[in-house]
Amino acid sequence: MKRIVGTYLLAGSACALVLLSGCNKPSDGGSAGGGGTIKVGEFASLTGKEATFGTSAHEGTQLAIDEINAAGGVLGKKLELLTEDDLSKAGEPATVVNKLISRDGVVAILGEVASSRSLEAAPICQQNKIPMISPSSTNPKVTETGDYIFRVCFIDPFQGTVMANFATKTLKLKKVAIFTDVKSDYSKGLAKYFKEGFIAAGGQICTELDFNGGDKDFKAQLTAIKASNPDGVFVPGYYTDVALICIQAKQLGLNVPLFGGDGWESDQLVKIGQDAVEGNYFSTHYAPDVATDKSRNFVAAYQKRFQGIHGLISSFYASLSSHHPAAALRAPA
Repeated sequence: MKRIVGTYLLAGSACALVLLSGCNKPSDGGSAGGGGTIKVGEFASLTGKEATFGTSAHEGTQLAIDEINAAGGVLGKKLELLTEDDLSKAGEPATVVNKLISRDGVVAILGEVASSRSLEAAPICQQNKIPMISPSSTNPKVTETGDYIFRVCFIDPFQGTVMANFATKTLKLKKVAIFTDVKSDYSKGLAKYFKEGFIAAGGQICTELDFNGGDKDFKAQLTAIKASNPDGVFVPGYYTDVALICIQAKQLGLNVPLFGGDGWESDQLVKIGQDAVEGNYFSTHYAPDVATDKSRNFVAAYQKRFQGIHGLISSFYASLSSHHPAAALRAPA
């Protein structure tokens, strides 16, 4: 399995966490002028088909919160992280974010990894004037929701263009099939930008087919893709679906590179797909071997706390969004 790593930290000044308690209504424990804690909400897919994303993002967030509190907190107060599981399901983000804002009185929201779930929560945060920072939702529509919505990652016009250039210039592909999850805003958006970039670079899209995230059998579509004789297949999906797609493509003799975006990034991809994922490619935000002090310190702290590196990429960006929110600038539309 190959990674195409694109670390693209957005610099600039957003609503820094140290100011959040003065921007919004106080939490139950009091605001900057009283006692208690500063409540920060988080919604994540801790269970369900994308639980790896939510778990690793939560671990990075908790690590950052603990480091901030150990250093004295913010404005003389400790941060209190209130985490809700959205079960990786549509409809749940709205429910849990409304609860965090209305009942728990949080001053900021961290989440989600998946663009569809961030898009569901963002209007609620915008309406209530509660800053929301996504660690890795790449669909540009997320931050187009309003001026209270931020991210700390690259966006799909960038990621799609990078993968289109990689396909044409590195893999030397002439004809590519696109296999898109129609239930995912992330997948549809990334497919769109890849297609535009690949055609602009002189490539040909030989077929475009869809699947529904959560399906188990992709053989009918993969058979049709094989019949179109592509040089490669772009699959902008999430790791659970992608692993099965890789397995079934290999079973059908579709022996061309499969490649996709950051939705592939999970240790579960290799655990599920095993040998079938070898020789394929994906882009992502960060690699644990980045040679900077911030990266080395984060890797050491994460391994010590969580005994592994399975979630380092999502965790690093979640840590960045909670530990250094001044780096969370709205991406350009």
